[in-house]
Amino acid sequence: MMRLFPLLLLLLTGGSLRAQAPATDLHRTVAALDSTFFAAYNRCDIATQDSFYSDRIEFFHDQAGLDTSKASLLAKTRKYICNKVRRELIPGSIEVSPIPGYGAVELGMHQFRNSAEPDAKPRPSRFMIVWKQEGDRWRITKVISLHG
Repeated sequence: MMRLFPLLLLLLTGGSLRAQAPATDLHRTVAALDSTFFAAYNRCDIATQDSFYSDRIEFFHDQAGLDTSKASLLAKTRKYICNKVRRELIPGSIEVSPIPGYGAVELGMHQFRNSAEPDAKPRPSRFMIVWKQEGDRWRITKVISLHG
């Protein structure tokens, strides 16, 4: 997986997103996971977010750096995001690729609205989420969030 990670980063940062092919079962599954996770994010439902994150999370942010602590990530969400920031998925932007024997990679575009800046126009940004399938459960193991 470690050899695959730089390739995934290259794919994410290599240009504009291509049009999504017709939805597959995997695409629908990951899109539903994205929707459920970010509904919890927007409601400040920390317990649900906690249940999605792997204990071995790696969260790469182009402004804040790397965070490998689930507790730290959730604490920062509680402090800086809850009731302040709302995530909106750019419709039609999700691309999903299977990772055999592991799970899937989700690429997409989203934007964030900050309640402290209601007149500010949000800027779309790229993201990548690596999903690991564990039986019937899916966990977020890696996130790359690019806002620059």
